[in-house]
Amino acid sequence: MLEFSPSQHKYSIAMCSNHSRVFFIICQNVPRPRRQPTSTLVGTRLYFFGGSIDTIASNEVWYLDLSSSFNISTPPWHSDVAMPVRYNFGTSCLSPIDNSTVFLVGGRTWMVTSRVFSYTSSVYKFDSKVSQWTTPTINNFNSSFTSRSDIQAVIDNYGKIFIFGGSDYISSTITPIYNYYNDMNILDITTMTWSTQTQSQSVLIYYAYTATLISNGLIVYIGGCSGSNTNVSYTNMVQIQVIDTKVYTWSTKPASGSTIASREAHSAVLTQDGNIIVYGGSIFNNSGSIAYVFSDIAVLNTNSWVWSVPSVSGTSAPPLTEHSAALYKNYMILAFGSTSASILYTNNIYILDIQNYTWVTTFNKPTTTNPDNSSTDQANNNSSNLYIGIGIARNYCDAGYCTSKDDHIRETHISTIYTPGMPPPAKYELTPTYGVPVPGNNYHSS
Repeated sequence: MLEFSPSQHKYSIAMCSNHSRVFFIICQNVPRPRRQPTSTLVGTRLYFFGGSIDTIASNEVWYLDLSSSFNISTPPWHSDVAMPVRYNFGTSCLSPIDNSTVFLVGGRTWMVTSRVFSYTSSVYKFDSKVSQWTTPTINNFNSSFTSRSDIQAVIDNYGKIFIFGGSDYISSTITPIYNYYNDMNILDITTMTWSTQTQSQSVLIYYAYTATLISNGLIVYIGGCSGSNTNVSYTNMVQIQVIDTKVYTWSTKPASGSTIASREAHSAVLTQDGNIIVYGGSIFNNSGSIAYVFSDIAVLNTNSWVWSVPSVSGTSAPPLTEHSAALYKNYMILAFGSTSASILYTNNIYILDIQNYTWVTTFNKPTTTNPDNSSTDQANNNSSNLYIGIGIARNYCDAGYCTSKDDHIRETHISTIYTPGMPPPAKYELTPTYGVPVPGNNYHSS
């Protein structure tokens, strides 16, 4: 076996002889199939942190180099310095102060050398300029946030990270006990000070949603699950919960237009004209396994609060859940995730050109300069036209490690059919009725 490492790629050359014939197999170093990573766009690098690989969480850090054109069959993967912990179920934000520091918040963490939980910190800091990890000291930290997951954070121009709700669990047996939350936690990265906003009883617990900060200071929460600790159901997609970050008041925006099925573990990205593009997601059964994965694209206009389902051309991406999504220029980039109940891990990427809603196989480096691009490298920033959408994941957990009952199943390749706006099949007995709890689906209860 011969190995060489040009640039940051590592290649292996295997030579196999069969009598007079010699076969050469060249394998590029690429990330293993996974789901539940968190991702952040830093300049022209789309970073992916952790995620679940088989029955173990990863501490790997990978990024896609978006500075040059490429085909999705051979994406320009690069590995970076590993995380100090194994990580999944978390969320990440890019600092608007220096546009290079990534904050990982919440999630579930394990020791690198074992399957032992390691809740030494709820915040990790990654300096992408020097590839260095540090654990910041947080003032006034809310101890109930420890091990918080099923969340998505957003960050504003002033360096305040907002994290709403989520879940955690306390487990000393095979069956974990889950807690759900409706609090709003805020980390000010300029002072490293934590604050928690007390909510009224009218604000439901919320988890496994997507969160998007739009230009007027509203955070838009889409999908996921909501309710109380004793009655959790899939969230009605026509009742959009928003919070005004300027005055910390909640409101509900009734959405009209196309009917969009309730879901969790989906992704969302924000376009420059104020539309939120939702992709994929799934429904879980009462044993905690994936029952159905969506392949539809839904667009929410945040000016009119109208849902629409665009006509999409090209060879479509498969159904995806527990994946990552980001918007770079006019490209929505999807990566990793699960495609079905039997295909739980992928390492493929898919690209949608949102100018004409066409799935493309080639990423073409933009040749023109957008005058607004000075702020476009800030993920989850309310003045940016580049936003990260994270697929929020939920899984079963045992006493010492978080797994899915089907985590032994690896990726295989299958053909898929794209059906815009496709709801769950009628035969699925847990199809969510809008605004009504899903019977038997509160699998987080003990």
